[in-house]
Amino acid sequence: MDRNDKAPAVSLREITRDNWEDCIRLAVGEGRERYVASNVYSLAESRFYPDMVPLAIYAGETMVGFVMYGLDPRDNQFWIYRLMVDRAHQGTGYGRAALAQVLARMRRLPGCRAVVIGYEPDNLVAARLYASFGFREIGPAPWGETLAKLDLAGAISG
Repeated sequence: MDRNDKAPAVSLREITRDNWEDCIRLAVGEGRERYVASNVYSLAESRFYPDMVPLAIYAGETMVGFVMYGLDPRDNQFWIYRLMVDRAHQGTGYGRAALAQVLARMRRLPGCRAVVIGYEPDNLVAARLYASFGFREIGPAPWGETLAKLDLAGAISG
């Protein structure tokens, strides 16, 4: 999708007992599995860290992806922990549209003045997407990912 095209309409919805199985069936493209934790892991993690907010990404009534964000109590920073689009829907602009919505939600959170995200250093698609929203690399994480931070006061809309 060209950046000048209108972003596709997506909605972010709660993961419930009615849609969690759809969520865990979502999968990234072959060879990209190492770029993002599984949705099963993410949903389990969100149960033990109540500040994490897991949401399904929908295009109409079809679940097309997953995102999770929140305040990390270990470093007191706001993070986007996960962002994934199912392999059947990659390249459609859904990830960009969902990221814009997540950032809009995070801007409304009390005390959220910046957002951190991590990605594998060789994930150039993610690096370009995040940079297009104004994320700036801040260095490597101890676990090997590249970290990038967005100052919400100076952020541009992707």
